[in-house]
Amino acid sequence: MKYKTVWTTKEKIERKWYVIDVKDQILGRASTKIASLLIGKEKPEIVPNVDCGDFVIVINSDLIKLTRGKEKKKMYRRHSGYPGGLKEIRFDEQLEKDSTRIVELAVKNMLPNNKLRDSRMNRLFVYKGEEHPHTAQKPEEYKL
Repeated sequence: MKYKTVWTTKEKIERKWYVIDVKDQILGRASTKIASLLIGKEKPEIVPNVDCGDFVIVINSDLIKLTRGKEKKKMYRRHSGYPGGLKEIRFDEQLEKDSTRIVELAVKNMLPNNKLRDSRMNRLFVYKGEEHPHTAQKPEEYKL
């Protein structure tokens, strides 16, 4: 008797929609769960070379928290590529400016750096408030 391993293909993937409320949640803990959903780690049919993850909608990104007073210490850095082109912004300043960017960067840095990262990030939707335009997809609420 021969056993045959069945591999999931792109056509057989069923993607669900999840809504995650990050109000008063810790940034790192929330983003690990979000990254796990985007990868599809909780699915039994996961395959390393196929993107099996789900769609994730994150709401209330302006109410996310950090631990141990890191609001004043955590810095976001970017560089233009030119000499002297380093830009730095603190967490609390970035939270006022654009809180969606905080969650996107945290999740992006928790995903593996490979060819599937961009397609996984395209399935992440982050919103500042309670409202989101994805009610037609009938997303399920995911508790952290």
